[in-house]
Amino acid sequence: MTSGLYARDRHGDADAQPGLVDFAVNVHGGPPEFLRNALVARIDDLAGYPSARDEARAVDAIAAAHRRPRDEVLLLSGAAEGFELLPRLRPTLAALVQPSFTEPELALRAAGVPITDVVLTPPWELTPDVVPDNADLVVVGNPTNPTSVLHPAATIGSLRRPGRLVVVDEAFADITLGLADDAHEPESVASTGDADIVIRSVTKTFGLAGLRAGYLLAAPELIARMTVGRRPWPLGTLALTALAECVGPAGTAYARAAARAIAADRAVMVEGLGKAGVDVCASPRASFVLIRMQRAVEVKERLRDKGFAVRSAANFVGLDDEYIRLAVRDPATSRALIDAIEVVREEIGA
Repeated sequence: MTSGLYARDRHGDADAQPGLVDFAVNVHGGPPEFLRNALVARIDDLAGYPSARDEARAVDAIAAAHRRPRDEVLLLSGAAEGFELLPRLRPTLAALVQPSFTEPELALRAAGVPITDVVLTPPWELTPDVVPDNADLVVVGNPTNPTSVLHPAATIGSLRRPGRLVVVDEAFADITLGLADDAHEPESVASTGDADIVIRSVTKTFGLAGLRAGYLLAAPELIARMTVGRRPWPLGTLALTALAECVGPAGTAYARAAARAIAADRAVMVEGLGKAGVDVCASPRASFVLIRMQRAVEVKERLRDKGFAVRSAANFVGLDDEYIRLAVRDPATSRALIDAIEVVREEIGA
């Protein structure tokens, strides 16, 4: 699976070294105060095993948030666990819409599932005819990491057909907004049933990457197949608490406000990059922006020397080492990065 910048299992945290201004990891800040307080309040409960009551509370919150029956909710130790469960469905051919998050590929290949890459070209718009007819499992990110493209929910729904399971990675859906009406999560299929399996995370928006908490939405029979032999207590008490809080009323309000703030910061960032002559790819809708430039790996290394961590997109299928993914940050921090990019490009004559 190659190595270094090209290794499939390489993520942005490998670049976010201590002391660097972090544009490499797509985690939004740290836990908000209401969530921090809820987690701290449970510290003294850690001597006991995770309780059925805490699990039920998290399931109830998620079911209510997405208007789904309780038996269509599966709690996950991070969204990545959801991908690890997919091979239990015994697909004969998995189609991965690329470029996209690398963990589904790693999990499916490790289980010996045959894979075909459906590689989209810029601006990475999805059409149902690009997926092979014989693919009985389709995995697509929405919004997609690292392109930041948000596919229409109707397009996602059009991928479905008898004998095929459509899996949607919505790890960043809770920070998306409509372009015209400011609607929150405008293209999410978590509540509509327009996908067979939806995998979501709360760790990105709520600054909980170190806790590992997510969930999956699917028909009860699919959940039953995916959880045969699953270990007991798959989630700890703090993760269960976090899930209940993040999808509850306070968490939903926080995510909506974060989505608006990210959209505003992203607009400033994209404008600044454009004025600096940096090629911003497609129309970003998530908390990260994909850019393309010559000698991008050298730019990345020189930016590190100047105190900035950015994420090479060289290890994503369909991209190469001319692409860099940038997490959206506040305008002042983004301006500092853009200034550094201009200096670096002048230094190397790019």
